[in-house]
Amino acid sequence: MLTNFFIKTFIKDYKKTKDIIVRKKYGYLSGIVGIASNAMLFLLKIFIGFYLNSIAVMADAFNNLSDVASSIVTIFGFEMSGKPADKEHPFGHGRFEYIAALVVSFMVLLVGFEFVKSSFKRIINPEVIAFDLLTIVLLSISILVKVWLSMFNKTIGKAIKSKVMDATSFDSLSDVIATSVVVMSLLIGKYTKMPMDGYIGFLVSLFIIYNAINLIRETLNPLLGEAPDEELVNGIISKTLSYDKVVGVHDLIVHNYGPGKIVASICAEIPCSMSITAAHDIIDLIEKEISEELNIHLVIHIDPIDTEDKELLKAQSNIMKVLEKLPYDLSIHDFCVTQYEGKYDIAFDMVVPFDFRIEDEGKLIEAVKEEIRKKHPDYNVKINIDHQYSIMS
Repeated sequence: MLTNFFIKTFIKDYKKTKDIIVRKKYGYLSGIVGIASNAMLFLLKIFIGFYLNSIAVMADAFNNLSDVASSIVTIFGFEMSGKPADKEHPFGHGRFEYIAALVVSFMVLLVGFEFVKSSFKRIINPEVIAFDLLTIVLLSISILVKVWLSMFNKTIGKAIKSKVMDATSFDSLSDVIATSVVVMSLLIGKYTKMPMDGYIGFLVSLFIIYNAINLIRETLNPLLGEAPDEELVNGIISKTLSYDKVVGVHDLIVHNYGPGKIVASICAEIPCSMSITAAHDIIDLIEKEISEELNIHLVIHIDPIDTEDKELLKAQSNIMKVLEKLPYDLSIHDFCVTQYEGKYDIAFDMVVPFDFRIEDEGKLIEAVKEEIRKKHPDYNVKINIDHQYSIMS
């Protein structure tokens, strides 16, 4: 309820999440709320840490301080990612959001390493930690604040489909676990003389490092060029195939230049009996409508195919039956047949799976040709290997 109140109060047109300006406001709201909440938690915990002389509580406090810096970087990232395209960056600056998330992740990692050292020193040189009921209550309140922050950022991340918000939400959830462990250490420390503060501080530090490494991995993927979202891929394919005269698609490639800045290209198979003008008109319509509906920039290449040549269709069906019996997930396109003196010259592109090794492609081509020769000795086959760039369900 509080999350919805913040969103509706501070974001005009909050339902227009595909709008760049609205999206930026979501990012600002998350950042400002994060700064205010984490600054309050830092001051609370650092006071408790000094009061109790607890390295575990102080580690947890500086974890919250790193979250303040993270929120500042998040705001900067949304500001820069919202900049319009220019001559040097024709696809805009959307990847700044991913860079911001990467900076945040390294900041969290640095905090974790610093407190590993501090915790290790406390284990070697243990100090008495005073138990205080008020401290337990205050730390429990901070846990509730972090639970809400996690849900708050998760809601925003879902609304604007932001990896930064998802990472921030997970970071808040990890803080819940970290603070809970600290509370446990204070409770256990009341009944034992072991240096639990140092041990728990060490565990919290390792947890911070683990969380940071996961965040780094998550934010590096889109910068390195991760596989596109399966839902988006299936959406582009199914919507393209839903148009009249489109009989097949292949070679879908998706480039991610930041949230809301996706460029995709696909080959659409159109009957060669259509006029060039008619094919051009329907492709223009498909590009426009799908681009608007999915908030992407779609470019479609026309691939004319013969849908009436019975010999071609028969040969294509025969080869597909051969491929289906092989232990690979193979598909074909750009199928061509030339007949002469009872023989068939056949050429096609064969798409291999993601994990297929380049050095094995030659062996695969020969294996496929051999299987085709066994079934159809009158086929002279030429195969070109093509690669899959999108995961389809």
